Amino acid sequence: MILEKAALYFFQSRLQSIEYFGKNPGEVQKSQLQNLIMAARSTEWGVKYDYASIRTYSDFASRVPVQSYEDIKSFIQRMIEGESNILWAEKIGWFAKSSGTTNDKSKYIPVSPASLDQCHYRGGLDTVVVYLNNRSNSKLFEGKGLILGGSHKPVFYNQYVKTGDLSAILIENINPVANLVRTPSKKIILMDEWESKLEAICTKTHKENVTNLSGVPSWFLVLIKKILEKTEKKYLTDIWPNLEVFFHGGVSFVPYKQQYKELIPSPNMIYMETYNASEGFFALQNDFSDQAMLLMLDYGVFYEFIPIEDVESNNPKTFLIEDVELNRNYAVVISSNNGLWRYKLGDTVKFTSKYPHKIVVTGRTRNYINAFGEELMVDNADSAIQKACETTGAKVSEYTAAPVYMSSEMKGRHQWLIEFDRAPESVELFTSALDAALQELNSDYEAKRYKNITLEMPEITIARKGLFHDWLKKKNKMGGQHKVPRLNNTRDVIEDILRL
Repeated sequence: MILEKAALYFFQSRLQSIEYFGKNPGEVQKSQLQNLIMAARSTEWGVKYDYASIRTYSDFASRVPVQSYEDIKSFIQRMIEGESNILWAEKIGWFAKSSGTTNDKSKYIPVSPASLDQCHYRGGLDTVVVYLNNRSNSKLFEGKGLILGGSHKPVFYNQYVKTGDLSAILIENINPVANLVRTPSKKIILMDEWESKLEAICTKTHKENVTNLSGVPSWFLVLIKKILEKTEKKYLTDIWPNLEVFFHGGVSFVPYKQQYKELIPSPNMIYMETYNASEGFFALQNDFSDQAMLLMLDYGVFYEFIPIEDVESNNPKTFLIEDVELNRNYAVVISSNNGLWRYKLGDTVKFTSKYPHKIVVTGRTRNYINAFGEELMVDNADSAIQKACETTGAKVSEYTAAPVYMSSEMKGRHQWLIEFDRAPESVELFTSALDAALQELNSDYEAKRYKNITLEMPEITIARKGLFHDWLKKKNKMGGQHKVPRLNNTRDVIEDILRL
């Protein structure tokens, strides 16, 4: 407890900075934009858009178009091939390999030295500082942290750069001092083959004093169950009695929360969410009683927000941090210290408070269902699944959903492909509970379901055990940062999974 208190004392000034940007978001964000433009004015991109003459946000927004990955792919490819001073002034030797676009299996996100230090690592450090500030009796540093990252270690793409999962890049570049407080070894955590890595992690860590976990909830659940099976224990606290916090992100925790509580039956266990992507570290939970996350405004990232209904517009209207409305879905646009300029992140968020500005991630701009005007987002789906589980006593491992379009014989509906860890006694009752929860959470869905005029009752298809695991394996997407698409406006994903 002495180390924890010393760390908290040392970082008091950082806590004051976090409090400051919470009260002055517009001022801090304006400064971030000015710093970014100044740093990149001599790059090829900066010269192209005459960054040297930009004085205001209006100048910036009128001059630089909103970008997708496809729009800047040729610039990134040139950076990968060794060219410098293209999108960002620093030499970039690392690129995070992320989920692909429509035309590519993978996309490559530049990871500059500035983004590593000022964004990703600062986000990780702030997470610990904020956690300690909220928990006076923490003994975090008396044990070790178990980090479950991606399944692809960094490899040379060519003679100029290395690519890999972001988590692997972070582990590869982290200060060696951090290795003293985490487990297992770098060699194990960077193993390529996912199932062999799980086995090695279990063997190495089940006798360690683990106090904290970090990773994606879905994949960590696989590890936890494997450790319990290996040790023949019922609860994770039987193995790691001093476990006190799970720092999680990547997917919504809502569908997994009950399973974690059953496997870790400690009233002192804390679950703290972070919003960390290949493109940057963006938000963290700063109040354990509130699931919303504080948007971090001084990491070298400048934010703009597009109302979800305008996201496909050629010239969408963007809102600054001080202009957003509460409880409205926005697509996130970033300009950042890795050379992404007015870049559509692909995530949608909703603000739950202002001053400080706090968000919940509601989904992806392409992972939603709006086949009948219902505008169903992932946060609606996750919450409805949780309510249906609470009503029926079921436990869901994975799920995906897609529309079944109208035909001459029937009206439209949603098909939910669900893999249960514990199936409900009555699938009909689960279906009814899911439908009722969706109507309660989403007024557009409720309107379309009214008297079955547009939408019929959802259709539940029960997946065999391991189906989603097999699909991810087939797609070579095993491990930490990969996830099953929850919702899709087409039937491509669900049909591909059903073929297995």
